[in-house]
Amino acid sequence: MNVTIVDYKSGNISSVINSFREAAKSKVNIEITSDLNKIKSSDKIVLPGQGSFKNCFEALNNINGMIDTLNEFAVHKKKPLFGICVGLQMFADFGYEETETKGLSWISGKVSKIDNQKGKFKLPHIGWNQINIIKDSKIYKGVKNNSHMYFVHSYEIIPKNKNVISSTTNYSSKIVSSIEKENIFGTQFHPEKSDKDGLKIIENFINL
Repeated sequence: MNVTIVDYKSGNISSVINSFREAAKSKVNIEITSDLNKIKSSDKIVLPGQGSFKNCFEALNNINGMIDTLNEFAVHKKKPLFGICVGLQMFADFGYEETETKGLSWISGKVSKIDNQKGKFKLPHIGWNQINIIKDSKIYKGVKNNSHMYFVHSYEIIPKNKNVISSTTNYSSKIVSSIEKENIFGTQFHPEKSDKDGLKIIENFINL
């Protein structure tokens, strides 16, 4: 089986590569590439993301054919895809970081700045926080409710359809910390930085 991490120069993602290889335990070929043919032929895709919504989406768009390839993979062929942090946020229709930027429109909704209640809560939201699992998600098999995950973000995805939300976390309000819609999965937190529970989530995705 081939699991491909999409390389679109979205920051240092060595920890993503390392954690997926550790979770795969050499049974699975983990590759990082921007080669569209390799992405098309993959069994599963990981879409990482560091930085702003605008910069990440522009970087995807700058690779000729990448958006079409991802749409074909996730929407038409319905193969498993996992978005991490901004990788998840780009599933939305629009992001409002820096300026209004159109997203992939896989999840109807928007990405807005966290309401920090006039400075009561620090932004970016950095560090460990509990997640409240509210959906029997395949990626949470063997992960206990209220487990701690590692977050680094100032913006949150707000889906129109609340049924896609698989977990929330409390930080100024109930923030969406993960989603699941058919074959599309995403976490706002960084599973690759979330110790054993994060590795378990990655392993669950690989084993889908």
